[in-house]
Amino acid sequence: MNLKDMINPIVDLAIAAGHAILEVYATDFDVQEKGDESPLTQADLASHRRIVAGLRELTPDIPIISEEEGLPAFAERGQWQRYWLIDPLDGTKEFVNRNGEFTVNIAFIDNGRPLLGVVHVPVQEKTYVGCEGHGSELRADGGTTAISVAEASHSPVRIVGSRSHRGSSLDAFLEQVGGADMVPMGSSLKFCVVAEGGADIYPRLGPTSEWDTAAAQAVVEQAGGKVLELDGKPLSYNQKEDILNPFFIVIGAADRDWLALLANGE
Repeated sequence: MNLKDMINPIVDLAIAAGHAILEVYATDFDVQEKGDESPLTQADLASHRRIVAGLRELTPDIPIISEEEGLPAFAERGQWQRYWLIDPLDGTKEFVNRNGEFTVNIAFIDNGRPLLGVVHVPVQEKTYVGCEGHGSELRADGGTTAISVAEASHSPVRIVGSRSHRGSSLDAFLEQVGGADMVPMGSSLKFCVVAEGGADIYPRLGPTSEWDTAAAQAVVEQAGGKVLELDGKPLSYNQKEDILNPFFIVIGAADRDWLALLANGE
C-alpha cells in the first residue's frame, strides 16, 4: 500500500465523518456517560460508523481500533504490524460545550509508529495531514498549504495546554520556563497548532489514550516536530496491554531542552 495514495481517500472519509458530527451538533442532542465517566453522544457513534465502513471498503485486510468499539485483546492486536487507529470524535467535552474545538482523527500505524495521520476540524472546515514521505499540510478554504514547526521558541514561550485537564505538574513546568503565554485548547488541535508553528510546545502531564494522539503525532512529526515520552523516547503504539499513553511532550521549537525543564519542575 502506497501511503501517499491513501491521503485523499482518508481526508474525504474524515470530512464525511465531520459532516455526520455536525448534523448532530445542530440538534438538541443527548449526552450519555461511558464506563470511565467520559461523555458519549450520537455524534461519536455516527462518526465511528462512517469511518469504519469507509476503511473496511478501502483496506478490507487491515484491522481497525476505534475508541467507540471494544479494544481487542493484546494477544490478538499485539500481532498486528499495521492497523488503523481512530478517534471518531476527539474532544467530546468541547463538543458538548459547543466551543468547536473537537476533531476527527484517523491514523495508520506501522510497527508502532503513526505514519499517516489526518485530523479534521469540522466546525472550522479545515484538515491537517501528515504522511511519511509527503510532509505535513493544512487544507482549508479550498487550498493546501505545507506546514512546519517553529524554528525557534518565542519569548515568552507559546504553550498550548488542555482546556479540560490541568494540574500542578504543568504549573511547575510553566515556572521553570520562566514566562509563557499559555493557551488552553481542546482535543488534538493542540498538536496541530504546534505542527503549524503557532505554538512552541505542548506538555501533556495528564491521561490520554493512544487513539487521542496517533493522527496528530503524525502531523507533528512530518512537520519536523517530535512527540516524546518524558524519558526522551518517541511516543509509540500497540506495545502493551493497556492503551493509555505515558506523559509526553510535543516539541515544535527545538532550541531549548524542554525535557530537562520538565524534570526540574517535578
